[in-house]
Amino acid sequence: MAYTLGSATDGQTRSVAPQHCVTRVELSVTASSLLDRDVASKSDPFCVLFHEVEGNWVEICRTETAVNNLNPVFGKKFQVDYHFEEIQKLRFAMFDEDKCATQLYEHDFLGEFICTLGVIVSNKKLHRPLILANGKPAGKGSIMITAQELSDNRIITLTLSGRKLDKKDFFGKSDPYLEFHKQGEDSKWMLVHRTEVIKNTLDPSWKPFTVPLISLCNGDVDRNIKVEFDCINPKKQKKKKNYKNSGVIIIKSCKVTRDYTFLDYILGGCQLMFTVGIDFTASNGNPREPSSLHYINPLGSNEYLAAILAVGQIIQDYDTDKMFPALGFGAQLPPDWKVSHEFAINFNPTNPFCSGVEGIAQAYSACLPHIRFYGPTNFAPIINHVARFAAQALQQEKAAQYFTLLIITDGVISDMDETRDAIVQASKLPMSIIIIGVGNADFAAMEFLDGDASVLRSNSGEEAVRDIVQFVPFRDFRNAPKETLAKSVLAELPQQVTQYFKQRNLPPRNTASE
Repeated sequence: MAYTLGSATDGQTRSVAPQHCVTRVELSVTASSLLDRDVASKSDPFCVLFHEVEGNWVEICRTETAVNNLNPVFGKKFQVDYHFEEIQKLRFAMFDEDKCATQLYEHDFLGEFICTLGVIVSNKKLHRPLILANGKPAGKGSIMITAQELSDNRIITLTLSGRKLDKKDFFGKSDPYLEFHKQGEDSKWMLVHRTEVIKNTLDPSWKPFTVPLISLCNGDVDRNIKVEFDCINPKKQKKKKNYKNSGVIIIKSCKVTRDYTFLDYILGGCQLMFTVGIDFTASNGNPREPSSLHYINPLGSNEYLAAILAVGQIIQDYDTDKMFPALGFGAQLPPDWKVSHEFAINFNPTNPFCSGVEGIAQAYSACLPHIRFYGPTNFAPIINHVARFAAQALQQEKAAQYFTLLIITDGVISDMDETRDAIVQASKLPMSIIIIGVGNADFAAMEFLDGDASVLRSNSGEEAVRDIVQFVPFRDFRNAPKETLAKSVLAELPQQVTQYFKQRNLPPRNTASE
């Protein structure tokens, strides 16, 4: 890489767009105690990976065949693209190779395991029994799947200065900046980074800057680079016999570190703690009438259930026990019919947890006949409820837990000032808030809380330290597949998770793979 010293003519610093890579995950597979289908010897197993596409299994790749082996360690790895906001269903099927077979189904079937990619990466190493086509165990056969991120997320941070540089400007000193170039495969030099311009000085000190190592040297630390430190002026060199240089560039510090990604934190064991908050205010309508947003249609669904399932079915893969608190607000509760803005929809305040997303849906449906819809629409109590648990995680020295609150509501917030205060305080915690607006109400207040247009401030003027709210109106996705809603709702969550842990300088819990 070459350093090029320049003097700005337009007074502007030009930035170079960072290079982004698709997140690729490598899956390693081993198996043990496979069924023995051969008569004269042991099975010759190989593994086939399928992914689900529109309800059909499509083959991705196969491993090599492990000859005469019931405990294979396959050398060939599977590589797949990882998307957090999608349900990526995978099927690992084991077969005993029949050399005369021409079709996959002609090989003897040894068992299979089906799960999502989210389950694999959240466990990092997943050990599960193999199942036969009839749903029974494949003997004692089991499969071990290990996930590893393939992208190179190392970064290099440089701090540089100059001393006694040449005077380039006629009426003043120089306005120096540095350009960093790397040599491409075609031997041509490509611009990697340009520093800021420092006005009117011959002894500049540039701000520290960070460049992805893959941008600097294609991730290869042994790759030859060209570094020029002395700044030579050819004209002065010819005129002056004792000429040495026209100043020097000094590397004050050079540090290579790892820029942790969302997948690093998940593979490292970070749990996404999921809580649902449901709006039971009177503006939703009588749940027994078809006009109500809480009315469960003959197909067993409504917009509230659709939102819970769309988001929850993805996030649940990142919590090992899959026990989720489900809270309601804006309803009158038996027996005294007092209004509550923070109640367990399973009516168990000491244990508001539901088993999986299906458990949340069941508790929601069961509670509807036993409460009275009322009001007002207050968000602050339920935000503060989750924030109290997130605050306990402030003591963590590594990235262990991150809390996500899903609020589903039909209308305008009644406690806007309190909600703003609660969100600003929650922005300091390992916590994000997803708001899904159901129905056709005016959701301008939700857009304001989202914070995409401007920084959210509390009632006293305190700014949120980061944007933790994502709002999506359900009506925009009524006629779209549920996967589309999930992609939109969860689009910002990985960035919010990594931003928090980076601000706190918290590494993943488990970095043994580094």
